[in-house]
Amino acid sequence: MDISILLIDSMLEKFISEKKWVYQAIDQLSEEDIVWHPTLESNSIANLISHIRGTVHQRLETVFFNVADERDRDKEFERGLHLSKKEALTLANESFDVIIQILEDVRLKPQLLVSQPHLNMPPLTFSANSNESTLLDMMVQMVREVHNHTGQIMYIAKMRKGQLEWVY
Repeated sequence: MDISILLIDSMLEKFISEKKWVYQAIDQLSEEDIVWHPTLESNSIANLISHIRGTVHQRLETVFFNVADERDRDKEFERGLHLSKKEALTLANESFDVIIQILEDVRLKPQLLVSQPHLNMPPLTFSANSNESTLLDMMVQMVREVHNHTGQIMYIAKMRKGQLEWVY
C-alpha cells in the first residue's frame, strides 16, 4: 500500500476520533460550562471552539472551497465570548467535517499532499505554515493544533463535570 494513503488514513482516523470525543464532551456540559474559563487569562470552551473554527476556515476553506477569508481571530479570544451549547456543537462539527472532507478528497488523489495550495494567495497570518507549505505540512499542523485545543476542551469539561461518560 502507498505510504501516502496510510498517512491520510491515519489523519482521517485521528480527526474522526477527535470529533467524536469533542462532541461527547460538549454534549455533557451545560450552557454555563461552555462559556466558563478557569482563570481570567484562560480560554473557555467557547473560545477554543471558535478558534478551531476560525483556523479551519482561514487555512483550509479559503483554499479548497474558495471561500473569502472573513476570520476575526481577535474575536475568537474575547473574554465573555458567548456560544450556546448548540452553537458550540455546530461549530465543532463544521470544523471537523471540513477537515475530514478534504482528507477524503485527497485520499482519491494522494499526490495533492505535495501541492502548495497557498502559493498564489495572500500571506498566511497566525500560522506555523507559510504560503510555500505543502498540503502535507498544513495537515500535519492541523493535527497538532486541533489535538492541542481538543485536549484543552476535554480538560475544561472534566474540571466542570468531574467524571465524563464516554461511548466507545
